[in-house]
Amino acid sequence: MSLEVESVAIEAIVPHRGRMLLVNRLLARDEDSVVVGAVVNADSLFVEDRGVPAWVGIEYMAQAISAWAGCRGLARGEPARIGFLLGTRRFTCAASHFAFGAELRIEARRELFGDNGMGMFSCRILEGDMELARAQVSVFEPPDPSAFLEGKTG
Repeated sequence: MSLEVESVAIEAIVPHRGRMLLVNRLLARDEDSVVVGAVVNADSLFVEDRGVPAWVGIEYMAQAISAWAGCRGLARGEPARIGFLLGTRRFTCAASHFAFGAELRIEARRELFGDNGMGMFSCRILEGDMELARAQVSVFEPPDPSAFLEGKTG
């Protein structure tokens, strides 16, 4: 797999804003994969005394998947759209918290993505060469998120 290095603003491909935007840069992408970066800050929305809890790793992974979808949309001239985290399987994390100041690399690789917007991704979170967390993440990207949220799914 050969990932392209990108210089796209993260806000152009991930719809989250403010303190809910946990990833801060697109590092690389290709047709099936994406790599984003995040820095664990003391002003994080989810901060605790010891850092950011491990369970937030699922949201880091979901935002990486959002970046993958956003890159696809950007290529079609579409803005970043919301998607839905359906669930996760086999989440493991090497520690109870991500440490303050840690520079995380979040990788997401598409395992499947159907025409109906349902997808499954293999994800990992690394700090340097050390894998901190991994999981399988299921997502849904409806064609019209607003209509879906209003219950107008046709």
